Amino acid sequence: MIKSIPVESITAQQIIDTCLSMNSLGINQGTSGNVSVRVRDSIGEAIAITPSGLDYEDLTPEKLCKIYFGKDKEPVFAENNRYLPSSEWRFHYDILLNRTDVNAIVHTHSIHATALACMGIAIPSFHYMVARTGGSSIKVAEYATFGTQELSNNALKALENSLACLLKNHGMIACGKDLSHALKVAQELETLAQMYIKILSVNKIYGEPQLLSDEEMQIVIEKFKTYGVQPNIGNG
Repeated sequence: MIKSIPVESITAQQIIDTCLSMNSLGINQGTSGNVSVRVRDSIGEAIAITPSGLDYEDLTPEKLCKIYFGKDKEPVFAENNRYLPSSEWRFHYDILLNRTDVNAIVHTHSIHATALACMGIAIPSFHYMVARTGGSSIKVAEYATFGTQELSNNALKALENSLACLLKNHGMIACGKDLSHALKVAQELETLAQMYIKILSVNKIYGEPQLLSDEEMQIVIEKFKTYGVQPNIGNG
């Protein structure tokens, strides 16, 4: 363990705001979700993560936890963490360790995504917005007890070539380049899950949904890489 530097105030507030937004947007209930972000200080690179079991309304910057990336890739917990980190710290740590394209993670038990996860139903390319999660489908990670290395391994596998996955009998993981992006991915995943549940409820009458081809999904994935980027035309 090492004595760490407190999470930078702006980053800490962004974590807290993300947690509060998860509840206000209706994609999380109570303290079941958790949030992390990649941070760097004079000691090294670490993850800043929400503590275990605290109400989001009671979160303050000093209650956040830090876990540093050790030289041997093993986690090094800051000795001045005032609280235990989220029970799901392991998959947050492993994802940020192994995915250099990811800087923030949101984990929730949103209703529709969790319903599909409990049924073990992946989300296929029924709508082009599935590409917002970085892949042509959203996979389901095999079940493992929460907080375990097995769950982390399963999540990493399901997240290959994607920014989101479902956790069987559990919930969802959404990743992003920053906290705002990760939260948007989580929102999109929940919306897609709600749509797909409605499709499944009528497919006995109308048949299976028409899926977009892998080729079309790759086109959309590429288009989303520059989606929303505005040209800098200046003021002149």
